[in-house]
Amino acid sequence: MQLSKLLERLEYEVVQGSDQIEISTLINDSRKVENGSAFVCIKGAVVDGHEFVQQVAEKGASAVIVEDEVDAPKDMTVIRVPDTRYALALMSAAYFGYPADKLKVIGITGTKGKTTTTYMIKSILDAVGHKVGLIGTIEAIIGDKHIPAANTTPESYTIHKYFAEMVEAGCDCVVMEVSSQGLMLHRTAGIPFTIGIFTNLGKDHIGPNEHKDFDDYKRCKGLLFKQCEIGIANVDDKYFEDVFAGATCKTETFGFSEKADLRATDTHLVSRPGYLGVAYKVEGLMNFDVEIDIPGTFSVYNSLTAIAVCRHFGVPIDAIKKALKVAKVKGRIEMIKVSDDFTLMIDYAHNAMSLESLLTTLKEYNPKRLVCLFGCGGNRSKDRRYEMGEVSGRLADLTIITSDNPRFEEPQAIIDDIKTGIQKTDGKYVEICDRKEAIKYAIEHGQTGDVIVLAGKGHEDYQDIKGVKHPMDERVLIQEVLEELKAK
Repeated sequence: MQLSKLLERLEYEVVQGSDQIEISTLINDSRKVENGSAFVCIKGAVVDGHEFVQQVAEKGASAVIVEDEVDAPKDMTVIRVPDTRYALALMSAAYFGYPADKLKVIGITGTKGKTTTTYMIKSILDAVGHKVGLIGTIEAIIGDKHIPAANTTPESYTIHKYFAEMVEAGCDCVVMEVSSQGLMLHRTAGIPFTIGIFTNLGKDHIGPNEHKDFDDYKRCKGLLFKQCEIGIANVDDKYFEDVFAGATCKTETFGFSEKADLRATDTHLVSRPGYLGVAYKVEGLMNFDVEIDIPGTFSVYNSLTAIAVCRHFGVPIDAIKKALKVAKVKGRIEMIKVSDDFTLMIDYAHNAMSLESLLTTLKEYNPKRLVCLFGCGGNRSKDRRYEMGEVSGRLADLTIITSDNPRFEEPQAIIDDIKTGIQKTDGKYVEICDRKEAIKYAIEHGQTGDVIVLAGKGHEDYQDIKGVKHPMDERVLIQEVLEELKAK
């Protein structure tokens, strides 16, 4: 492909060489450069690609795309652009033949609810014959292929590679999580989103390698609504107007408020042994009753979002109701049937905000006891441990403190930190370092009417110990425990 073709949607300056040369591959990782590559110099949090110009030249790169001055060999083409991350996004789109133009792209941004909502939308659209790709926190789904995710929103090159594979696999639309980091780092620049969705905003992702402050976090969320045709927003969120302040799209709203275009009324909790759900009436742009097998108010928001999107695809009401009833997300309030007496679930809640939201939701069902089993990751902030300990001590009737991903720390030291938080409350707790033994204790001591939540691991199927990821899936552990208890 000719270099100028890759650059056709960008402003750029040819510093040396020619933009008429042929390029073999587009690369932003110096280790993958080969003869004839165009290498895009990205400034990362740790490494700056501009430092590798000599190295990629020796490997045979024909061109480098830079935003700073570099010392490049005379026979190498040097292209300067204002922002190499933005350039990588638009060049990647061109490199893969603009695959997003052949798909209806649905992007979801917000602090919470992105993952569950993407799966709900995919479930409904799949059910009526669409072929839907997915890119998110847990995985990318392309046809029958499931690719584990490294980031919520991958690098732009990877996004367009996935889009191209989706087109090849016959997909007609894709639903993707769009993180504020992804927007800030231009990973989604140039993508023509058909629909953009705003779920909610909480004070998260603010720090040295993330957003400098909350205003920046809000601003970045709002970028999605400058590059989509239709923006669908949670009108109940207090930051809705801030996020949509510069929006250029047509806007629709959902929520509980009378102002919402699509609203939930007559919401009531549904509870029976081993099952928690929620039912409500949809009013406004559509009118029907719905019940979903995922508990809590936030499940109403997630499902309303999915309904609002699927309305634009002309999905019949019966198909929406049926698909929502069976929509499940691995590790997101994932109920595992183990007893007719109590309810057991797995959830990814791994910080104080998500754990508080989860436990508050479950308390609304008035369980006999709310039992929370969790640990915290090693080589991470100690504050998270204190905060999670305090939340569980305050809201759960019993906390079972165990190990999560200890990484390079001693599991007992992490447990001791959690206890520091829990001891600020009157909460009862036990500590069982081995996670399988902790799960066994929870199941063995389950009482009629209990709700037991295994928090923190969610969709993860490993335990990170001293740099090694050991296989560990809580679903497998539960089955092993049940077999051991049966054999007693």
